[in-house]
Amino acid sequence: MLKLNNIKIYEDLENEKLIEKCLKKYNIVSSDVLSWKIIKKSIDARNKFDIHYNYTICVKVKNENKYSKIEKLEENNNLSLQVVNNQNNIRNEIITNHGNNVNFNLTHKLKNPIIVGSGPAGLFAALTFIENNIKPIIIEQGKNVEERQKDILDFTENRNLNVHSNVQFGEGGAGTFSDGKLTTGINSKYCKVVLKEFVKFGAPTEILYLAKPHIGTDKLINIIKNMREYIIKMGGKFYFNTKAIDFNISDNKIKSVITKNLIDNSINEFYTDTVILAIGHSSRDTFYKIYEKGLLLEPKNFSVGVRIEHLQEEINKAQYGTKCKLKLPPAEYKLSCHLPSARSCYTFCMCPGGQVIASSSEEKEIVTNGMSTFARNGKNANSAVLVNVTPEDFEKSSPLEGINFQKKLENLAFKLGGQNYNAPVQRFEDFLNNVKSTKIGTVTPSYTPGYTLSNLNDILPKFVSETLKQGILNFDTKLKGFANPDSILTGVETRSSSPVRILRDESLNSNIKGIYPCGEGAGYAGGIMSAAVDGIRCAISCIQ
Repeated sequence: MLKLNNIKIYEDLENEKLIEKCLKKYNIVSSDVLSWKIIKKSIDARNKFDIHYNYTICVKVKNENKYSKIEKLEENNNLSLQVVNNQNNIRNEIITNHGNNVNFNLTHKLKNPIIVGSGPAGLFAALTFIENNIKPIIIEQGKNVEERQKDILDFTENRNLNVHSNVQFGEGGAGTFSDGKLTTGINSKYCKVVLKEFVKFGAPTEILYLAKPHIGTDKLINIIKNMREYIIKMGGKFYFNTKAIDFNISDNKIKSVITKNLIDNSINEFYTDTVILAIGHSSRDTFYKIYEKGLLLEPKNFSVGVRIEHLQEEINKAQYGTKCKLKLPPAEYKLSCHLPSARSCYTFCMCPGGQVIASSSEEKEIVTNGMSTFARNGKNANSAVLVNVTPEDFEKSSPLEGINFQKKLENLAFKLGGQNYNAPVQRFEDFLNNVKSTKIGTVTPSYTPGYTLSNLNDILPKFVSETLKQGILNFDTKLKGFANPDSILTGVETRSSSPVRILRDESLNSNIKGIYPCGEGAGYAGGIMSAAVDGIRCAISCIQ
């Protein structure tokens, strides 16, 4: 395979025309080409007068020696790694890929592991088990993704909050009703596996090569449904509307999980020696329960802040300029700064052409998040703007005090918004000047079920509000218009990550043998990709 790097394209081309240009640049005879595929596609917009696509293409040719000066690409779909098991014996774990079917080919004696939570970590742990002929049981307090979608709509339209089935809880996890971003900062060979699995279950193939892939909520819903149906077909079982309320532990080992059916209130006990805790960052009841049962937890840094909205066309102009003739997708951004106060401010989960959504999971609390569809064709761009919070910022009477910090902010936002699930919103200029907003300017808030003009300074801790002001002004020097007086701030964003970490050892076991803390809620991931990868890793560790 020949690797054709740094191919600059200044026009929107169909694939056939694209490959013609690539072959011409590298002087490859078209009749020598056996096959080709795109490895990477990105947008280079660093110079507003030289915006272009940058491609990397992989080409398989006859007479490869004829092109000896072109870089070779050795593609290996059989991923492998070495893992140290609990007895410190080293063995190979081979992951084979047949077409788009990923098989985790490991010897095992495991039967019926329990997975608590069906977000990305839980689902990819389940898929890993299934590919090893292990039939997992998935326990999820929320509903399946189709019914969950109805509950979310009922909340945004009628203010009827289902505390067990909402943006935070239910099949697919919190990431399903977000932007579906598949970018990640981790470097793991499993990332490629995760992308291929998404394609297998219905994601567009372009996520395999785009520099910043995303799926969008509209497509994720069906993909999650397809995953569930495949797991059931292969022998796995899902128990929706079923909450894990207790854990039977004996001799420092897990013996069973006790659940409550949220429809008929019946109590059931699932006997097992293996539990993957993929509970998500908002499963506060479960955090309290496992702390009570003796699992080791520690407080961790997290972040709080607001959602900021701009007109998407203004973000496009700031990022792309006005001269580019390419049909570029809605522009994104990712900004951060470290301030003299030693606080950091950064944007998170930027949703081009999206909307700010109601993400409450408890009564009398306001939580915001961002969401967009695959097309990203909404009028506004939105992103979280966050400030780092450390355990030193709140009482440390227990590892769970960060949860109380979050809850206090969410309850204050509920009161400020009018105690009817309206979110408090404010123009940035008014926030900067510490006065209540009395009007909306060029940017209309997208939050539903509704919003209330407010002064967010009244509820945010001073270190948060001051850092946000300095941070947004700093970002304006990097992205013109970010501090637009009419940009809208919506409060509050508190669930970007878990405020607690469930401790685990090198084998990914907690201090209670057989319980594997997993994913974002356990403090080991930060998004769909890293959570899915952690689910794979935990399942493999269970199988050893």
